[in-house]
Amino acid sequence: MRITTCTNLFFVLITLCLVFLDVGIATDIVTSSEFIKDPENITSRGGNFTLGFFSPENSTNRYVGIWWQPLFTVIWVANRNQPLRDSSGSVTISDEGNLVVLNGQGQVIWSSNVSKLGSDSTCKLLDSGNLVLQESKSGNNLWQSFEHPSHVFLPGMKLASNKREGAKINLISWRNPLNPSLGSFSFSVERLSLPEVFIWNETRPYWRTGPWNGKVFTGVPTMRSFYLSGIRVEDDGQGNVDLSYAYVDEAGFSINILNSQGNYQELKWDGEKREWLVTWNSHQLKCDVYGTCGPFASCNSQKSPTCSCLRGFEPRNKEEWNRQIWTSGCVRRIPLLQCERANNLNTSADNIADGFLKLQMVKVPDFADGSALTLKPDTCRSQCLENCSCIAYSYDAEIGCMSWTGNLIDIQQFSNGGLDLYIRVAHTELDKERHMRMIITVTVTIGTAVVVVCAYIMWRKISKHHARKRNSKGSHQFNGGGTPAESTSKNAIVELSQVKLQELSIFNFGKLVTATNNFHPSNILGQGGFGPVYKGQLQDGQEIAVKRLSRASGQGLEEFMNEVVVISKLQHRNLVRLLGCCIEGEEKMLIYEFMPNKSLDAYIFDPSKNELLVWKKRFNIIEGVARGLLYLHRDSRLKIIHRDLKASNILLDGELNPKISDFGMAKIFGGTDDQVNTRRIVGTYGYMSPEYAMLGLFSEKSDVFSYGVLLLEIASGRRNSSFCDNENPLTLLGFAWMQWKENNISPLMDPRVYDPDLYKYIFRCIHIGLLCVQESASDRPTMAAVISMLNSEIVDLPPPRKPAFILTQDMLGSMSFKKGNSLYSLNPVTISEIQGR
Repeated sequence: MRITTCTNLFFVLITLCLVFLDVGIATDIVTSSEFIKDPENITSRGGNFTLGFFSPENSTNRYVGIWWQPLFTVIWVANRNQPLRDSSGSVTISDEGNLVVLNGQGQVIWSSNVSKLGSDSTCKLLDSGNLVLQESKSGNNLWQSFEHPSHVFLPGMKLASNKREGAKINLISWRNPLNPSLGSFSFSVERLSLPEVFIWNETRPYWRTGPWNGKVFTGVPTMRSFYLSGIRVEDDGQGNVDLSYAYVDEAGFSINILNSQGNYQELKWDGEKREWLVTWNSHQLKCDVYGTCGPFASCNSQKSPTCSCLRGFEPRNKEEWNRQIWTSGCVRRIPLLQCERANNLNTSADNIADGFLKLQMVKVPDFADGSALTLKPDTCRSQCLENCSCIAYSYDAEIGCMSWTGNLIDIQQFSNGGLDLYIRVAHTELDKERHMRMIITVTVTIGTAVVVVCAYIMWRKISKHHARKRNSKGSHQFNGGGTPAESTSKNAIVELSQVKLQELSIFNFGKLVTATNNFHPSNILGQGGFGPVYKGQLQDGQEIAVKRLSRASGQGLEEFMNEVVVISKLQHRNLVRLLGCCIEGEEKMLIYEFMPNKSLDAYIFDPSKNELLVWKKRFNIIEGVARGLLYLHRDSRLKIIHRDLKASNILLDGELNPKISDFGMAKIFGGTDDQVNTRRIVGTYGYMSPEYAMLGLFSEKSDVFSYGVLLLEIASGRRNSSFCDNENPLTLLGFAWMQWKENNISPLMDPRVYDPDLYKYIFRCIHIGLLCVQESASDRPTMAAVISMLNSEIVDLPPPRKPAFILTQDMLGSMSFKKGNSLYSLNPVTISEIQGR
């Protein structure tokens, strides 16, 4: 009996020893006494990262590295160039206090190599992925893996370039996907004259970001998305610069990897699919490779051939250029003689001044010289002209002037973003440019006139044909043959001929009748102030939306022409695309791209569809509408105020992406106007700003007010007009303001999408909405500021002031009248109009 008891006690002791041994191995530290022996490992306290031994696929070599735990992803390697040949290695603290990797014979094959250490040190794996060597007593860091990265850039890590000490912290790629030894490519931040990030192939540039302007890298058009990852550049102005980034929780965990092919990729972790998603690549296009086209040439991946000489330049080697060998680049066609002649006392330089040709939306060349910040772009031009070595300049509001004196290398043409580059050319080149513009203008004018005349002749023939056809059938559905109708149509055609339409088609009336099944009521998509909108399908299968002017509509030729003129000049992903128009007799129609999900109000105000718009989709709509408005206000060729922004004028495509529509009330600002007064007030009450509704003053801030109302409607799922009852006389704005003052914003949030985890994001959007609907226009932010607020670029938001129209909806409704015997609008939700007495 005693033997059995002793035996059981012995097994219990053995089990406890094994448990304690296992716990010891599972710690997150390494000391001289607690070392790691292959295949053991340690894990960070939160379980995110592991330090241990691994072998790449199809290899027996052993490496010491750190990998991300949810999916084996190596982020750091110690002995990159000295692999262990067997599984007898270990990781420990040496007698001198360094972290070392030993082989089976006890030889050091890798060391942290810190001098002047005490023997009392420990190494700890943090949950950020950083491996730190610390003094045991003080806890001071003696060495850390974040300062000696491998090929992965982690949140919280800093890449640096120290000009004074000649030191760098950079990434170095693997030799190949299965070999972590040092590869050919490196990724570093540089401070030449301005901070930039480079990928190097050995010692040659392979890719670059363009200059940092304090907010973005100007040569990366998609840089706005990087704000979600919190990228930061710290520049002391003395040649020392740091690059870091942090991720926000809602964006998910992200890492950046420099792969063995020299491609820098942003990866985000998809927890549901348990895989990495590539969200950005440095080398997506051929033009992303540094200097593809050689000096004085521009690269455009959307064109063929890809490379073209800058204006005023020609290929250095035409034979090679024709064979699409572009490395030799281009040379100046006509030498710059201004300075040479100005220095000649016998020659006047008054009439031979050089000039500049403008290249829009480009990645500016390498080796820019920055100057002191100036708010006047003209200063850059005069400075460059006065310097005979200056051959190009550019201007950025955050950087100031940039100039170039050497070869212009690595210019890339973008479809959006980038900067404008001004290239110095001889005065004779400017004459050629003006001559070419004249030729183009004359050609376009003649071509437009021919097209309009042909269209008019065809319209006359088709109109007469339809008139005979309708008369023979006794049809009275359409009026196409009367003299007043012909006169109206003629006037419209004349006005259309004065508009420089871009890819705008004139649709045949008969084809639209066929496409819409003779405008059958079953094809009606909706009804607006202009008239009904029909779904149609052309013979080639393309689906379209046809907006047909109603005879009972308060709108007419003016609004029709306004929409054609405005929207034909606009191209943006968040604006609905106008395909063409049709004018025959009294018929006036606008043809748009078809939006399968109709308008936003059909979702957020419909209980059966409301839940389909989860918060992520709603935020995408909020941000998309903001970007569309910013394009109208600042980024398009015309400065446009929409004046009728509301939920029913936001259309949704197949993926519920928003597109602003209905530009019949839009106004184009001329010159440098910031505010315009009008006697004809049009729009929708509830969305109209107070200064516009009361005084007829409209500006960018009028659209900002409408946007704020729309934002609050999206966040709450309620119409601004849904509060108009005797028990609750407040508008949505008034209710939002009341809840804000009581510091209880939850009742305003749509309960069908509300989630406690989303509270701070919905709260922030409501905060932004209240800033947009402040009573004073000067207090409201611009759309550029709104986008920065939405993307958390502006972290601390100011407190909002009292909104306008917070008391009663009935008071607003009483204002909906017209002068004289005019009737109320047939669709008061869509359009109301007042006239000053």
